[in-house]
Amino acid sequence: MLRQLSYSVALSVLWVGLAFPQEWATKMFETTNHDFGTVARGAKAQFEFALTNGYVEDVHIAGAHASCGCTIVTFEKPLLKTHEKGAIVATLNTNAFLGQRGATITVTFDQPFPAEARLTVRGYIRNDVIFSPGSVNFGSVDQASPAEQKVLMYHTGWADWRVLNVESSNPSITARATETGRQDGQVWYDVYVQLSKDAPAGYLKDHVTLVTNDQQNGQIPLLVEGHVVPAGISVTPSPLLLGVVQPGQQVTRPVVLKGNKPFRILSISCDDASFKFLKVDQSAKPIHVVPVTFVAGKEEGKVRKSIRIQTDAGSPEISAYAEVGSGTER
Repeated sequence: MLRQLSYSVALSVLWVGLAFPQEWATKMFETTNHDFGTVARGAKAQFEFALTNGYVEDVHIAGAHASCGCTIVTFEKPLLKTHEKGAIVATLNTNAFLGQRGATITVTFDQPFPAEARLTVRGYIRNDVIFSPGSVNFGSVDQASPAEQKVLMYHTGWADWRVLNVESSNPSITARATETGRQDGQVWYDVYVQLSKDAPAGYLKDHVTLVTNDQQNGQIPLLVEGHVVPAGISVTPSPLLLGVVQPGQQVTRPVVLKGNKPFRILSISCDDASFKFLKVDQSAKPIHVVPVTFVAGKEEGKVRKSIRIQTDAGSPEISAYAEVGSGTER
């Protein structure tokens, strides 16, 4: 009986040792699968698999690849410190592939432990509808300034095919489709997409949906992207992630302030004396780089504080996060 019990315990330990390295990697992702639905040929079909490092140790992405050439995989931030966010970006290759497509994306990690996480994507690329360009990209737009972009859409195969409406779930985005030509089963539309002057500041990534009279595939999504630049001062990074700091040690990170026109920094403050700020340059310029230093105390634990920056063009406030400790997993 003792021999059998020892054997069972050994198997349990082996199972945990094999399963946990995969589990910790997968747990960082908000979702592990995505369905693009039905998309037009040439359309930009892109999805970000967001992940957050919820561990004390640094996480490093060694690589990511898809099982099918129908999906292109990229990532920009391989190293994620505590609380930092990243993304594995999956793009459906709608220019080279048609029909029902799917792929498994394998994401490989080599820190803090070797592991793999698997993500899945799928979608149907139709060959009777083409967008040019494949998405709406407003680029950088000043806040309170409306903008409009046009996309050409072509359909072939059904003489009575029509766009009935263009819908948007985003109150800052409206759209309309205007028929420009119809001949021998082919039809052309101009799709106009407007960005409202009331659009909030920040990065924009959404869709408008063309509703057609096709009973089987009546809805066609069109990606809308852009960056609404705040009228006042923008702060990067926000929040400020300082990572794990040993008791008594210090870490310094740069904070970048940007404005639409030259501005002056009047003061920087925090109600925690552990945060130190050098004397700032009070000359007027559109971009300021401010070093923020955190000196860890003797008490271990999480630190979350607000840093207030007063300028002559606004007073932004950012949150700063740090972990004072020995580097063990939470």
